[in-house]
Amino acid sequence: MSIHHLIDFNDLTVEEWKEISELATDIKKNPEKYSDRCKGKILATLFYEPSTRTMLSFQSAMIRLGGEIIGFDNPGNSSVSKGENLKDTITIISSYSDIITIRHPKEGAALAASLYSRCPLINAGDGGHFHPTQTLTDLFTIESTKGTLSGHTIGLCGDLKNGRTVHSLLRALNKLGKNTFYLISTPSLSLQPRITELLIANGNEVHEVTSLEECMDKLDILYMTRIQRERFDSEEHYREQSGRFILDTKKMAMAKSDMMVLHPLPRVDEIAEEVDFDKRALYFRQAQNGIYVRMALILKMISSGVTDDTDIYRYRDRPKVHACPNKACVANTEKYLPSLTYEIADGHRACKFCDTQLD
Repeated sequence: MSIHHLIDFNDLTVEEWKEISELATDIKKNPEKYSDRCKGKILATLFYEPSTRTMLSFQSAMIRLGGEIIGFDNPGNSSVSKGENLKDTITIISSYSDIITIRHPKEGAALAASLYSRCPLINAGDGGHFHPTQTLTDLFTIESTKGTLSGHTIGLCGDLKNGRTVHSLLRALNKLGKNTFYLISTPSLSLQPRITELLIANGNEVHEVTSLEECMDKLDILYMTRIQRERFDSEEHYREQSGRFILDTKKMAMAKSDMMVLHPLPRVDEIAEEVDFDKRALYFRQAQNGIYVRMALILKMISSGVTDDTDIYRYRDRPKVHACPNKACVANTEKYLPSLTYEIADGHRACKFCDTQLD
């Protein structure tokens, strides 16, 4: 692969995505062929936020490849609890391991970590920003079921504002084909305009609705998400938004016989358990596919080689990051980070860590 680190799905070329998909397909069919491909290699899983599926999926993937794992699932059990910054943690742990996967509550934390890592690093979720390996899993499940990633009518329902899986999936589908999207949410949890504009500019059709009933009969794929409780500033605000969208057998009866239901999990109350027995409910198969996809990605990333040690010094003389207006941005807590921006429409600039417009 041409990249050292995977922060966003769009870091991959279309050809690299196809290579990962093809390798995952072969791993799924012939797992015994890959049982010692990572013998002697170490994966560090650094999870600053709670996780079940993503963390255990990565760990299971590495063990199935014959490798070993180190890391933490609670920063309180590491030197982070003593005040160690992200740069120092990554610099040290990247010298202990051959590949790192990191989840962090701050947007842009994976990119920040990659600046100081001596080994390949994979983003396992950075706040409400990106979640590229979930996107790889989603794409693999859609393509293996529907045969293509283009020409579908896709509904995305729930917390579209804070859901990193939604953001990553939409950006990936926008890169790989053209579809019709129904964005199903409350006005307070609607998708950021910049992503909607990106979809429309690339020829996708986009509809914003406030109920499942408005579009169930049209959908080929329904991507359900939970309301992101941890992203709200108050319990009251969360309760105002929760429980609005619940998929049950009554709503499933409105849908096409071959519609597929996906969910990145965990679910709370947005999918009734009765739906689990519907053949169109593919979210548990989706989670299983995540192991094969992450096995393929680990193999590809490790084969790309380690980052040169001198890379950690390339931002030494850059000016400090100016204050980012996004309170969730990693630049507001890791004050040593270099000033990284990029140009967007009409000459404006955005923070490269969290994609928030700066001027």
